[in-house]
Amino acid sequence: MATILYNNNQHKVILFSDLVKGSGVQANQFLIVDHDRCAVLDPGGELTYTPLTIELSKLVSLDHVDYVLASHQDPDIISSLPRWLIHTPAKVVVSKLWQRFLPHLASSYVTSRNNTDIDKRILAVDDRGGRIKIGRQPFMVLPAHFLHSVGNFSFYDPVSKILFSGDIGASVGGGNASSAVTHDFDGHTQYMRTFHQRYMTSNKACRLWVNMVRDLEVNMIVPQHGARFEGPAINSMLNWLENLDCGVDLLEQSHYQIPR
Repeated sequence: MATILYNNNQHKVILFSDLVKGSGVQANQFLIVDHDRCAVLDPGGELTYTPLTIELSKLVSLDHVDYVLASHQDPDIISSLPRWLIHTPAKVVVSKLWQRFLPHLASSYVTSRNNTDIDKRILAVDDRGGRIKIGRQPFMVLPAHFLHSVGNFSFYDPVSKILFSGDIGASVGGGNASSAVTHDFDGHTQYMRTFHQRYMTSNKACRLWVNMVRDLEVNMIVPQHGARFEGPAINSMLNWLENLDCGVDLLEQSHYQIPR
């Protein structure tokens, strides 16, 4: 169930990739541990909450989860919010654009059950991103707006040099073993192209994100869906993305017609 992406004893990054059952889209979840304090990244919804927390409990105490990091607002990212509010002390890190929307996920029963003030549990991040501290180490919240959400972040761990890219670089369909490394990038793009063309807003947004990422020292890019990128595949992925026409670049009048 768990794949260790990095471990220097004090700092660990762990990927969970096979927790979704049924018809839900495959999704990766992540645990970052530093000196016994933790953050969970893009934990998902009801489909993954129970199997994920079972696996987490084998590794850490849920009382030590200080943050739930949400790249954006989608159901496969953060719809399990009520459970995390009840069972952990974690603050939820999310774009300020979604701060007033997330309370819709938590009923008054949930918030009253443990006297939770949801506003105090949401750490709303400005569009410019920022830094938080997990354990003793800084962790970067990087702008990734419109890729695909209007308020969207990637996350970068300076210790492991892992970039958590959210839906950027995601692959959907066969041949994208979620716990695997992408070795044949050219062959792998068949599982990326259609998703990116529809979900990513524009080539301009892609290029701006790529320019930012090139200033980081990245040993691994790990998306929320599908296989990860290491070694030469990192540069191949960035080159592919910055040259991809997508979203509004592909729109024509034929896409906006009155149905017959």
